[in-house]
Amino acid sequence: MLKRNAGRCACAIVGVLAGVPMAAAQNVRLTEEMAEAQVTIAGQDLLITRNQDETAVLTGDFTKTSRACPPFCLQPMAPVSGVGVLGELEVISFLQDRVAAGQGALIDARLPEWYAKGSIPGAVNLPFATLASDNPYRNDILLALGAQPLGGDTFDFSAALELTVFCNGAWSDQAMRALRALRAAGYPPEKLHYYRGGMQDWQMLGLTVAATAPAIAPAAEATLAAGEQP
Repeated sequence: MLKRNAGRCACAIVGVLAGVPMAAAQNVRLTEEMAEAQVTIAGQDLLITRNQDETAVLTGDFTKTSRACPPFCLQPMAPVSGVGVLGELEVISFLQDRVAAGQGALIDARLPEWYAKGSIPGAVNLPFATLASDNPYRNDILLALGAQPLGGDTFDFSAALELTVFCNGAWSDQAMRALRALRAAGYPPEKLHYYRGGMQDWQMLGLTVAATAPAIAPAAEATLAAGEQP
């Protein structure tokens, strides 16, 4: 009986493995040279790959092509002077090189209810409204990002984390508003990056969407300014 059950288990395992695409056999790759990307953040191993189903199409919120403007207007490629703009491969490299080393953070600037639907692996939620100067928790967030207080609302950002900020895509201004608020607080532009494609482009390319983790710094719900829904 034990041998028979063991045989059944072995057959089941073989069957499951046969249905799992191995990296070397992936037809939908990140690049010609790279099938997938691995990154370890705070002891957690993350894998970024692309959907191997070549018939897959977008579903849900990101199937829409048109939203009323305002508020959902197209954003410029470089919304804040001095802030670099990244594509998907650069976002992945940022995760591998900066976030994994504890020197950076990938910031999802959307409202919590949208972050809860899934985000880029390794991203943390820092809603754009929490960075407004009238948010009483704003300075605490800057401290969590590595800024050092100099008194009042003045900070030394020389040891602060490097940030890449994104939202839902080129039709959403939430990342731009977060970046402008960070710059207004004194965050150096060379420590800031903008992923303009956001979740729209990330999902359009079939890239991994992860279940979400806690935000960088909890903010009371009352401090989230009423903003447009993405």
